[in-house]
Amino acid sequence: MYNKILEVIKDKNICILGFGREGKSTYNFIRRHSDMPITIIDKKDISNDVSDKNVTIVFGDNYLDNLDKYDLIIKTPGISLSEIDTSKIRHKITSQLQLILETYKDNVIGITGTKGKSTTSTLMNKILLDQGFDSYLIGNIGKPMLDDVEKYTNNTKLVIEMSALQLEFVNVSPHIGIILNLFEDHLDFCKTVSHYHECKMNMFKFQNEDDYSLYYLDNENLVNQMKNNKYLGKQYKISLNKNLDSNTIYKNINYIIFNNETLYDCDNKRNLKGEHNLINIMFCIMVSKILKLDLSKVIKTINEFIPLEHRLEFVATINGISYYNDSISTIPEATINALKTLKEVDTLIFGGMDRGIDYSSLIEYLYNSNISNLICMPTTGYKIADKLKEMNTNKNIYCIEYLEDAVKKAKEVTAKGKICLMSPAASSYEYFKNFEEKGRKYKELVKNDY
Repeated sequence: MYNKILEVIKDKNICILGFGREGKSTYNFIRRHSDMPITIIDKKDISNDVSDKNVTIVFGDNYLDNLDKYDLIIKTPGISLSEIDTSKIRHKITSQLQLILETYKDNVIGITGTKGKSTTSTLMNKILLDQGFDSYLIGNIGKPMLDDVEKYTNNTKLVIEMSALQLEFVNVSPHIGIILNLFEDHLDFCKTVSHYHECKMNMFKFQNEDDYSLYYLDNENLVNQMKNNKYLGKQYKISLNKNLDSNTIYKNINYIIFNNETLYDCDNKRNLKGEHNLINIMFCIMVSKILKLDLSKVIKTINEFIPLEHRLEFVATINGISYYNDSISTIPEATINALKTLKEVDTLIFGGMDRGIDYSSLIEYLYNSNISNLICMPTTGYKIADKLKEMNTNKNIYCIEYLEDAVKKAKEVTAKGKICLMSPAASSYEYFKNFEEKGRKYKELVKNDY
């Protein structure tokens, strides 16, 4: 089936826009099948990364100029086009996601949302594998979609984690689409919340009556999007507190119910803790119902599933203090969920790059919480600290610049028998390459003696 992708790019003047992991994957895919001329465009000079006489490299501050000269622009998600007018080139922009959807739409389970994408995608893929499906976990979670494309068959399931930047320019939606939630995020790339949410809603926008749209009924932003737009897919709702209609899967006391059928006992011993993870589980159960999977096997997979790194990850108990790493939480709502799940947090380490997100909900939550120690890091942590001081909070507030000193302070002030949680509620880009680097550094520091 991948030959259909080759037909799309055949005999065209193409450029690969962005040469990170996905851009290199696109280049490697083309070169596995053709020596056609390619232009690679990136802000950085990537000449040392490519030795190919049929490649032209364009780089520099003006790298986005003259995109209209190409027949096809294979864009990577790391490149933002928010600073240029794309109206005249939009029809030329494609991506790995677009190419996969054009070719394998009926095989795709697409998963997006501001938070919970990776856990839900990984769990869904594990459920399919445990049921004997040929299934691949690809997309935003780290595996480029064209890396194994030659292995995909008519029966292959493709579980694709999709970011807003991957969805921005698509004009095909997956057969089964999931939107977990919508909050404020990625304003450094999308500039406005409305544009960010519009990108996410492309998950449903191009579906037809034979497709499925699954969304979270308790998220106001998402519900408003569903009310204000007409989507054609069969809609299934997930809720912790509402039974809206026969297409709603919901929680009733401690059970997950759908169409008067009890599907899951929430008191089951499972590794995915917290209500936010229960929501992720409910989405996977609903997909399992759509696909008519063996529910007893699905429940076994759910209960045995090991959480991903950096997501409410237990690090160690040292000198009576339990340390947790939640570096994935880069928005206020995610940190609040973490604090609700871990009820014995005595010290919170938080803060990161300021992307213009509203922190009023987190400030209010911290003010009313039982957390004793707030270790605030630049830049957002300092701003939240100032607000809390204006409110005359009784918390111990420490403004600390470096993670090494933050962990050292946490070891000094956290009460024995309690928890120290690092949950930034902001991105890590000012001091770290990404949330993974920050999380691993935190774990290393926790286990080090000072």
